[in-house]
Amino acid sequence: MYGPIADTIRTQRLVLEPLAVHHADEMAPVLDDPRLHRYIGGEPLTLEELRARYAHLAAGPAPFHQEYWLNWIVRRARDGQAIGYVQATVTPAAPEYTVTPASAGSTVTPGPPRLTASVAWVIGMPYQGFGFATEAARALLDRLAEHGVRDVVATVHPDNRASAAVADRIGLRRTGETRDGEIVWRLPRPAPP
Repeated sequence: MYGPIADTIRTQRLVLEPLAVHHADEMAPVLDDPRLHRYIGGEPLTLEELRARYAHLAAGPAPFHQEYWLNWIVRRARDGQAIGYVQATVTPAAPEYTVTPASAGSTVTPGPPRLTASVAWVIGMPYQGFGFATEAARALLDRLAEHGVRDVVATVHPDNRASAAVADRIGLRRTGETRDGEIVWRLPRPAPP
């Protein structure tokens, strides 16, 4: 799953670079604004804490977890400035089933294996308001779709209007569900043919 899905992603204005431990040095100042943590929780990490976190994320989960952690640093293409990150946790989803009518014997047929992704985006305070979060999150969803991930969710703090707007602009739809006090947004699935 990692392979090409975790390669560098380029957009018109951004470069999404796969996360590595050394990124902590330039990301610490980007993430060091307490206002940024109002909706994502916690408080800014020290440089050493961020290095440790990035080492953990870059290593990925244990193989028996059957999930993939995909993380990218978001950079402005024009100057290489790190401005934030996007991430996706990809896990297996239960297959769907088709059932033939009773007149045909009510045969239950499992569909192909499916993957689901929980996505997130964070852009540093000085870089907000320029559409970078939308552009980066859209690129992330496009990369996931290229690799067969069609079930996508994000959770957004109910007071975080900016992230709710990003979710809406990239095609996610607000659901009536909540998870850990946050609103679940889901990518609508296309109708079957």
